[in-house]
Amino acid sequence: MTGIIHREKIGDHVQVLTIDNPPMNPMGQAMREQFIAALDEVEADPALRVILLTGKGKAFCAGDDLKDEPAKGGPAGFAAMLERLDATKAPIVAAINGWCIGGGFELALACDIRVASTQARFTAAGVNMGLMASAYRLPRLIGVSRAKAMLLTGEPVDAATAERYGLVTGLHEPDALMDAAVALSVRIASRAPLSVEATKLVAGRAVDMGPGEAAVVQGQILPKLRASADHAEAVAAFREKRDPVFTRR
Repeated sequence: MTGIIHREKIGDHVQVLTIDNPPMNPMGQAMREQFIAALDEVEADPALRVILLTGKGKAFCAGDDLKDEPAKGGPAGFAAMLERLDATKAPIVAAINGWCIGGGFELALACDIRVASTQARFTAAGVNMGLMASAYRLPRLIGVSRAKAMLLTGEPVDAATAERYGLVTGLHEPDALMDAAVALSVRIASRAPLSVEATKLVAGRAVDMGPGEAAVVQGQILPKLRASADHAEAVAAFREKRDPVFTRR
């Protein structure tokens, strides 16, 4: 039986996507198609400001469903899903509730911010399966030395180690994880959305840019932000000592 990607809207601006394919939430072809369709649907909502991604049960995601790979060409399909995730303008927060393995680990790395349960476990499983995964994203996130220790051994890493490595930015008890992830998402959604999206874009490219290129990119973006109604609203709210009301204009 095929699993499902659940959708839930929290407030006006946060969309929660939950991977539900027990027991380990693999993402075979049908699940990947559902996930991409869900991204298309939530991004069509003009009020969207943040996507919160999590898994149901004891796993965040176990990666590709290897049972359907010979017939479906799984790895290419998984890469396409990650590229679609990379193209998402809204910030994506991953709430990692349990096992995060192989392609599921790569899925988490493609998110902008990761918070985790104290029971979460992370495995860069490419070498365990005679494949390669996370060899690009992981070193950029936690540094080459620590990344190689995970990538070349295929050993699981516990939540405390993941936090120490900078793989996740916060740990929470299992029952408190979603509340913390929602609070983080709501906080991001309360900031100026054009500014948030621009900041995500530039920060995501920062490690590939020299100072000159960064200055050019920021020089293209900042005048538009300065001219925005949201910037004017932020200044007015500061002067009037009130919370700003942003409208994405």
